[in-house]
Amino acid sequence: MKFDVVIVGSGLAGLSVALHLAQTRKVAIISKRELLDGASNWAQGGIAAVLDSGDSHDQHIADTLVAGAGLCDEAATRFIVEHGREAIEWLIEQGVPFTRDESAELGFHLTREGGHSQRRIIHAADATGHAVQVTLEQKVRAHPNISLFEHHCAIDVITSDKLTPTGVHSGAPSLVGQPRCYGLYVQDEQSGKVLTFEAEHTVLATGGAGKVYLYTTNPDTATGDGIAMAWRAGCRVSNMEFIQFHPTCLYHPYAKSFLISEAVRGEGGLLKLPPEAGAAGGTRFMPAHDERGELAPRDVVARAIDFEMKKRGLDYVHLDISHQSPEFIKEHFPTIYARCLELGIDITQQPIPVVPAVHFTCGGVVTDLAGRTDIPGLYAVGETAYTGLHGANRLASNSLLECLVVGRACAHQIAAAPGVDLPALPAWDESRVTNADEEVVIAHNWDELRRFMWNYVGIVRTTKRLERAQHRIKLLKEEIDEYYRNFRVTNDLLELRNLVEVAELIVRSALSRRESRGLHYSRDYPDTLPKALPSVLTPRRR
Repeated sequence: MKFDVVIVGSGLAGLSVALHLAQTRKVAIISKRELLDGASNWAQGGIAAVLDSGDSHDQHIADTLVAGAGLCDEAATRFIVEHGREAIEWLIEQGVPFTRDESAELGFHLTREGGHSQRRIIHAADATGHAVQVTLEQKVRAHPNISLFEHHCAIDVITSDKLTPTGVHSGAPSLVGQPRCYGLYVQDEQSGKVLTFEAEHTVLATGGAGKVYLYTTNPDTATGDGIAMAWRAGCRVSNMEFIQFHPTCLYHPYAKSFLISEAVRGEGGLLKLPPEAGAAGGTRFMPAHDERGELAPRDVVARAIDFEMKKRGLDYVHLDISHQSPEFIKEHFPTIYARCLELGIDITQQPIPVVPAVHFTCGGVVTDLAGRTDIPGLYAVGETAYTGLHGANRLASNSLLECLVVGRACAHQIAAAPGVDLPALPAWDESRVTNADEEVVIAHNWDELRRFMWNYVGIVRTTKRLERAQHRIKLLKEEIDEYYRNFRVTNDLLELRNLVEVAELIVRSALSRRESRGLHYSRDYPDTLPKALPSVLTPRRR
């Protein structure tokens, strides 16, 4: 399989890179499931951009820096914010059906979300990600220069330092000089065969790592694949301790990972204690935690909910927007209204039971603003990457903006790059492995990992809990590595291997931060240090 560019991941970042390159390059898109199965398709709220003369780039930048708790890279933030409007205009040109408002300057309705000082969120009702993904998917499927490989799972990237006469499956020799990426190994889920993809440029756009935790708003595909592959290849990662917990995931036994959008609070939704709280039931609690109330940044709101739940022994709290008219609710939140109604909750009359859940990975593979990693020929974009935009806490609706702006810059960088002669790449070596005899081991390890990450590396952390998690990860990793060496790879094994790798990075980063900042709150180090520094992990040269 030989292409100019191979993109791993089919979310907004990956599809935008593909479409910007496809006029002049032969592109492959590799998707673990189908194109619409990633986190971008689940995004409800919208995309933040300065689209009104009453707003300004400086205000959007200031809001991002405040939410990021001093850790945002200001140059990266300015670059992404200042290119926001052209990114939105590109989506409009593609035909994305954003919600109209003829009285608005651009002709589209803008909403406001927590942490934003202005209405600047352009959206398609409450299913923006789906509207964007469906539109771009149609373009991608119709393009003659784009080849799609759905139900294909990336295993590892192939770098020059790992090339040996007998292949790379048996181990990694010492790094010599500056390695370069020449493609990757990919398993065809249907046949089980491992394919070799050769490419001058490889782009990791695999999303985040929410499935490392027990409760998450992320889809099942969010297993940190790109972060783990880049780390194994020799790339630095940064700020992995900053895992964003969305404050409001629907609490219901039959509602798997259903998110209640930030925009519900932006349009007047109030957080209240449920009747189980006794005499305090039905009262608001956010004003006691932050003067911004329900419009405080996500980390503040998530910690407040976590505090109230633990203090009062609650399983959930209430989010109430029933004081708005039924017409308003159905117009602004049709997806949320319909899903809740299916589950017996009429949000025009009743509050919504909600709990915090892992939502976004703020850290990732260290890149520049064109997606370039430490390894030439290897790029990372979207939630997989760390550009410095999100700092210690992502501002609502900045993530899709980053996908678009950096995705476009990455495509331009690749298009302008000189050609590269590719060496002959070895086929995947399966000569020393057999079929697995105990698949239940994978399921058990996956469950154990997600449970102790939730219990020990959650919203509020302690050094003792983190050390317990680190010890368990070490044992799991040894077991999984042995399994990987001896048995043929499967999709479940590959995902578990990546999740354990990412879990280790999260815990190592959390232990290295001796303060509380943004999404990382430690009972042992409750104060914030005067100087904000990112946590950067560098792979050991083997």
